[in-house]
Amino acid sequence: MISKEEELYILKRAYLPEHVVSLMTIISKAEPLLIDDHLIYVKDNWAILVGYPLNGDFSGNRIKPLVHLITKQHTIRYLWVIAPEIPGDLAGIPSEMKHDDYYRLDIAGFRMKGNLHKAVAKAKTKLVVERSGQTTEEHGSLIREFLRREKPGALTRELFSGIPEYARASDTAIILNARDPKGQLSAFFVIETAAKTFDTYVVGCHSKKYYVPYASDMLFFEMINITRRNGKSFINLGLGVNSGIRRFKEKWGGVPFLRYEFCEYTLGQSRPFAILDAITSKL
Repeated sequence: MISKEEELYILKRAYLPEHVVSLMTIISKAEPLLIDDHLIYVKDNWAILVGYPLNGDFSGNRIKPLVHLITKQHTIRYLWVIAPEIPGDLAGIPSEMKHDDYYRLDIAGFRMKGNLHKAVAKAKTKLVVERSGQTTEEHGSLIREFLRREKPGALTRELFSGIPEYARASDTAIILNARDPKGQLSAFFVIETAAKTFDTYVVGCHSKKYYVPYASDMLFFEMINITRRNGKSFINLGLGVNSGIRRFKEKWGGVPFLRYEFCEYTLGQSRPFAILDAITSKL
């Protein structure tokens, strides 16, 4: 287990959502471990290795010893590894591989473009922003609407379905709601604020039933204001995921800042439901 002192050390040096222990453990229900300045999450017969060191530069030579230690001390059948670069002969042949980039928005250099000013101003004529610490049945209904409409994969469904529990259990999560004149929930963002130098955009969701143009832009701008007021230096916007999500992040000034590689290794005979994407695809 990680001590309170260790968690404070981690949050001071964190730069990724996966470094926020509370976020990861609430969603994954795993036990966090801090070994050689790397975070590892272990539960039952699986483990997640976060190959991004809290101190110092990344080195692929540090990944193999960590995998060896995990598999020696725990009965691991399924292993997920994320890192800027994963050694090719790490744990046999991966059953799944992905490549992406983490995106960030630097607060000090942020300047909102004229078209975004207009979009946010237009949304503010029809919506109000409400801040809360928990979700309600309204959020659950909007999530179910989103899942029916978009029909995402099982991993994304698991992430969105876990948001109400995460919000209830977290002391550092912020829910930003956009409500129309009748009080209907048009959109919401979930933000994680535990890290010392940045905030994390966890998920966002908008309604087609109570749709108002630019609701997500209005919430994005409010997220920036919260991060600025908190004295944080940047927002971690998560992964690029797809072209539409990348365009949205880039129009607000988000830039790729760190390479992401993901490998899933099946060390046993069967493959489980891969939860890692439910944690890292956010966003």
